[in-house]
Amino acid sequence: MVAGSVKTPEEAVARIAYLSSDVVISVQPTLSNASAFSAKLEELSSSRVKGTLTASNGVPEVQTVRQNADPLLSVFQPIRSGKLVSVAATSSILLSSIPHLYKLINYPVVIHVSLQPSEFPDYSEITSIRQTGLILLQSESTQEAQDMAIAAHGLAVKTGKAVVHFFASSSDDSEISNEDALLLGRALDRAAARTYQSGKIASTSLYADDGVVAQTSNSVASVAVGANGHASGLVTPASEASGIEPSSNGTSTADENSTRPSLTSISSLHDAIESRPISSDDIYKHASTIFEVIKQVTGRSYNVFEYTGPRNADVALFVFGSTTGLFRSAIRRTPGDDYSRVGVITARLYRPWFGTKLTEVIPKSISKIAVLEQIKKKTTKWGPLFLDLLTCLRTGPALKGAPVIVGHQLGFITPDTASQALRGVVQNLKSESPVQNLSVGLEDVPTNAGHNISQPAIEAAYMKILDQLFGKRLHIANSLDKPNAGISATITASPEYGYGSLLARIERRQAFIERVEKLAKSNDFTTRIPAEWISRWLLVTDDESKSAALVPGIIMRLSVDGSPAAYSLLSDKDLFYKESHWLIGSDAWSYDLGNSGVHHVIASGKDINMLVIDSQPYSEHAVADASRRKKDIGLYAMNFGNAFVASVAVYSSYTQVLHAMLEADKFDGPSVVVAYLPYNREDDSPLTVLQETKKAVDIGYWPLYRWNPRGDEKDEKKFSLDSERLKKELQEFLKRDNHLSQLVKRNPQFAANLSGSYGTEVRQQQKRKAKDAFDKLLEGLSGPPVTILFASDGGNAEGLAQRLGRRGKARGLKTLVLAMEDYPIEDLSTEENLVLITSTAGQGEFPQNGRNFWETVKNSTDLDLATISYTVFALGDSHYWPRKEDKHYYNKPGKDLDKRFADLGGNRLVDTGLGDDQDPDGYQTAYSEWEPKLWKALGVDNVDGFPDEPPPITNEDIKIASNFLRGTIAEGLKDESTGAISASDQQLTKFHGTYMQDDRDLRDERKAQGLEPAYSFMIRCRLPSGVATPEQWIKMDDISNEFGNQTMKLTTRQTFQFHGVIKRKLKSTMQAINKALMTTIAACGDVNRNVMCSSLPQYSAFHAQAHEAATRISNHLLPSTTAYHEIWLTDDDNNKVQVAGDAIVDHEPLYGPTYLPRKFKITIAIPPYNDTDVYAHDIGLIAIKGEDGKLSGFNLLAGGGMGVTHNNKKTYPRTGSMLGYAPLDKIHLVCEKIMLVQRDNGDRKNRKHARLKYTIDDMGVKVFKSKVEDLLTWKLEEARPFKFDSNIDTFGWQKDENGKNHFTFFIENGRIEDTPEFPMKTGLREIAKVHKGEFRLTGNQHLILSDVEDADLENMRDLMAKHKLDNVQFSGLRLSSSACVAFPTCGLAMAESERYLPVLISKLEGVLEESGLRHDSIVMRMTGCPNGCARPWLAEVAFVGKAYGAYNMYLGGGYHGQRLNKLYRSSIKEEEILEILKPLFKRYALERQDGERFGDFCIRIGMIKPTTEGKTFHDDVAEEDAEDGE
Repeated sequence: MVAGSVKTPEEAVARIAYLSSDVVISVQPTLSNASAFSAKLEELSSSRVKGTLTASNGVPEVQTVRQNADPLLSVFQPIRSGKLVSVAATSSILLSSIPHLYKLINYPVVIHVSLQPSEFPDYSEITSIRQTGLILLQSESTQEAQDMAIAAHGLAVKTGKAVVHFFASSSDDSEISNEDALLLGRALDRAAARTYQSGKIASTSLYADDGVVAQTSNSVASVAVGANGHASGLVTPASEASGIEPSSNGTSTADENSTRPSLTSISSLHDAIESRPISSDDIYKHASTIFEVIKQVTGRSYNVFEYTGPRNADVALFVFGSTTGLFRSAIRRTPGDDYSRVGVITARLYRPWFGTKLTEVIPKSISKIAVLEQIKKKTTKWGPLFLDLLTCLRTGPALKGAPVIVGHQLGFITPDTASQALRGVVQNLKSESPVQNLSVGLEDVPTNAGHNISQPAIEAAYMKILDQLFGKRLHIANSLDKPNAGISATITASPEYGYGSLLARIERRQAFIERVEKLAKSNDFTTRIPAEWISRWLLVTDDESKSAALVPGIIMRLSVDGSPAAYSLLSDKDLFYKESHWLIGSDAWSYDLGNSGVHHVIASGKDINMLVIDSQPYSEHAVADASRRKKDIGLYAMNFGNAFVASVAVYSSYTQVLHAMLEADKFDGPSVVVAYLPYNREDDSPLTVLQETKKAVDIGYWPLYRWNPRGDEKDEKKFSLDSERLKKELQEFLKRDNHLSQLVKRNPQFAANLSGSYGTEVRQQQKRKAKDAFDKLLEGLSGPPVTILFASDGGNAEGLAQRLGRRGKARGLKTLVLAMEDYPIEDLSTEENLVLITSTAGQGEFPQNGRNFWETVKNSTDLDLATISYTVFALGDSHYWPRKEDKHYYNKPGKDLDKRFADLGGNRLVDTGLGDDQDPDGYQTAYSEWEPKLWKALGVDNVDGFPDEPPPITNEDIKIASNFLRGTIAEGLKDESTGAISASDQQLTKFHGTYMQDDRDLRDERKAQGLEPAYSFMIRCRLPSGVATPEQWIKMDDISNEFGNQTMKLTTRQTFQFHGVIKRKLKSTMQAINKALMTTIAACGDVNRNVMCSSLPQYSAFHAQAHEAATRISNHLLPSTTAYHEIWLTDDDNNKVQVAGDAIVDHEPLYGPTYLPRKFKITIAIPPYNDTDVYAHDIGLIAIKGEDGKLSGFNLLAGGGMGVTHNNKKTYPRTGSMLGYAPLDKIHLVCEKIMLVQRDNGDRKNRKHARLKYTIDDMGVKVFKSKVEDLLTWKLEEARPFKFDSNIDTFGWQKDENGKNHFTFFIENGRIEDTPEFPMKTGLREIAKVHKGEFRLTGNQHLILSDVEDADLENMRDLMAKHKLDNVQFSGLRLSSSACVAFPTCGLAMAESERYLPVLISKLEGVLEESGLRHDSIVMRMTGCPNGCARPWLAEVAFVGKAYGAYNMYLGGGYHGQRLNKLYRSSIKEEEILEILKPLFKRYALERQDGERFGDFCIRIGMIKPTTEGKTFHDDVAEEDAEDGE
């Protein structure tokens, strides 16, 4: 292998393009499928290799563009900005780019095209652009491609003209060395490049000539002063001014007729400058000069035309194709005199065509020339090159004695067939009357040649919806899978082709209807029955549903009839359906609506639907290149006035997509549905697409709406807004529409300006205004100023900063406290004293509100902080990253700030303080040492008489002051200035069953836009035992659609949970839940929460008894406050509207005014099924069956709990301790007394130590039990025997003892939603409409359809099959998995959970299948934080989020839920997870004992030690915290 070698022409070209450009446009078939150029370009770019001609000797920019996204549009903005641009693409882009090529001819852009298909290139793409005025250069091997790439860039820079360098790939080429640096330096005129780069053209139009002409002058290159003022004066290259001779550094001498390129506007030339447009003679001269430079440096010779062969040749082959080398080799290899007088001619410079130079090259002895043109798309009898030769050799004075020109069609030739082809050509030439247009070689293209256009798999979501909605009626005219003989997929996929196809289709159906009408009146059928049926059909031909209903009957009757007339109709039976006509396109159609054919469809008025899928991610929407900005097809169609228009996003609202497509189908006229599906690569994960979609919809970049221009004809509104915001352009359209002007006034949020840069400007203005106002406030105060900036994610750093600010003011300092993100960075160098306080997020990262500040400081090249005195205090956890290689993450943000400020000249006030959560008092230990040093450094340490600081407000304070959970919730709900409620009310609303959250997917973008976070509320119902009626299910479904995010979550606490409820809908949602005879009170908060119970489908009678006990316990322990009813269940006139529940006087006999120290959870498990994790709760009740087979009472566990804080060994999970047995009739009283002992003895000072599990461990089980028995005034009995077999659900159909049927659905992670692949939510709703039994929600987040009678079984099975709800054939691992919500709504999440666990399992299922473990149950759980909502500490394998993308891994949990697991690895990412689990699963399959569960296996083989009780959870972990060793 050659050192520094190049293997292919594309690699050679990619290198030269990169080194010779400021910007390289890399065109790929798809974003996930690299082109032959891509790898080399990516390698150079990622290595930060500097370019030879790149401005300021910088690193060229490589832009990747999809082949179907009008790639040459990306050239205009940079080339007009004075950047040297090159394009690397295949020849397939050329035809569609012809309109752009005409506009680029006077810019020094180089377009490198690899001719396609690679096995048999079609040169017709080159001949099609021969009249555009481009310079066309050709190469035929890897070495030639390298040399001609250099020549192309040299020519472009010298002439200011666009150059297309075309070449055919060759698999037979040898490797070559990298380009010669000396050659590159001499061939590329650096001074001319700098002249071009110093100018700029102010033009953004693609539809008019911008007046740019490549100029040459007899003195110096010029940049004319434009009227826009973007260029001023003349630019004289240094080489011309000084007369320096050519050298290896790339500077070349200007000759007497220098033609350096200049950005010149014809209308603005200085008259004093003598200049003229570049001529073809100039191009020839420069090309010849560059060819000579190549020869001098490398010895390789090139000319405009090249001839090889004897000087006495009789005949010659002029080859315009990829086989020139094959013909030359065949001539050389053939012995004898057969080809001794045969030559070969090629055109190195195909355009401009220098015909007069051809006669100088070829021998005078040649009498005949065979023109071999490799052109497959031949549109005329005579080929383009044939006509070129006729023009220059057979016209005028040259006609006398000129050689005869014989045209040939060059087909597919291989090395094995080259000699045979050559023989045929030579024999034809030497015949007396040569045959014109003789075909040489194979005409058929090899089957593997070419690139097949295909629809990205990620776009299948919309196709599936169309198929689900319209079924047999669906007709996609430009479908890529339709056979179109002789027509390329590129053409058939276009809207023009599809439009024409649909017009023909519509006419064909009309003709079919007329034929049916005639047959209905005729006697051509065997019987009258078919005529009767088709007559009925003729009455409803335009009614899609009625006509479709008749079709099966018609087809059956026609088939039975058997007459020729019947068979003729059956041959076109699809036309009986009123088809839904669709054209499917991409955002590539949006760049030029006229050129793409979109305009023609809309203007036609025909009943044609267009689905245009836009895949541009929102994060790229503010691209500076105006020419790359797509036209808004939806807005264009709305302005046209005759089309139904909808804007949809399947990852935002599946339901809205359904509505839009159905309405488009019903609309009589053109319909345009623009559909959002943002992705950077076609293999992007659904999660990435979801996050991008949410940003775009939330911010108003992609509004969801439907527009029916005929709505007012039906007294309906024309415009339906299905999302919260509109972008500015759409808002302006609506303002112009009289019918909608009032709508805009009623909805002031429409007025938000949402352009790309607006949000950033708003933030800057806000920062500036706040800072200036504070500066003004401080004027006149004494004492030095101190600015305190914080970056905080959990509130600790902010709390320290605020406290430090207050203490500073008390000492007479002028203190300003701001979040880093709110600080105007331009003021930084003017500060006197600066204090920076930051916590540590993720993997040693800055908290969200400090990242932009840090990035600016880190990357700044002009910050001078020599006048600043600064100090840093950092908060972190030295054990958070236990592995030694990760220790540098400890307090990394603070350390980085300190180092960077020192590097920028800052003066340390005091050394950085490092707060450590592992210290006795946490970060306060280091802080208490650091703060006095700061006061001393500022000279304010000896100040007396400070007022006592008020203690921080705790949850206990909030509860006491809340007036039995009222707080200011009611007032906060009426505040329309924000989507949030106050911090104290956020704590209180938990007692009412709702948490305030914000969408973390949108947090950064909204912050950049100057908006508050996307606040919403999670609402959790109280549903004892998880039992709901079908009517309640339908109501919950309605609530999620009307008020929430159109999904429901079945929680690990056996209840319904709604997400995305905004504040103004919160009260309505609560009332709707109440009307469904449910409530949300005490679903969260420091009270007893939802009481769980085993679902037990096999034993319904026993389940009913346990369910009754759960309900009794739940009702007995409900809070008594009337606040819930006052706040949520009254109307605006204070009239109560509650349906369920009775208002009670304000008195809390059980809870008292401060309620419980922390949350309190109770569950019931019915052996042998521990499907509710009975050991994980504050109270776990194990149902005991009496001798009569009925429920007699419960074994009693107390002290279970899951919540933990990472690396805080004082916190741990715990399994419940057995206290004894209590009879059924007294169990609610026992639960009450346990709760009361916790109420009076739980820790109310430290919430991390406030759960019952710590109370019992502090007190001891015996003492705790005695206190409970003291309150009961009787003793608990000894626990009864029991046995658990599993803690997972049993899926599929089961029959109970009463003969009723139950089906357990697999609901992955409890999320009920509709997707294009699986419309689960819709299916369950349809089932609920006919179901006569009940639904049971399980503790593992699944759903049981209960009490189905045998008589209803068949119908239920059919419904389930129709909606794909009968599938439970998943891997045992997936069926046994569970995950909490985590991102995007949970504010505590550190990593993904619900959205990631299914992905991880998919990556493990292959090894499970290979190992024979597909059907084995292995309990795997994942949570986004250590609070334990999915009860991970009891799983056999668990992953608990540590940072985004990083998890702690735990092994060894008990399969029955009876044993805690233990830490195996800390802070590992997906790659490490797979590296651990894949071989471990294989080992388990091979080495396990009979009946041995995975958690037990991990302990037996010594991978992990068992956790015997909660207090030993942190002992003997597999991965001990590594010390620094320093």
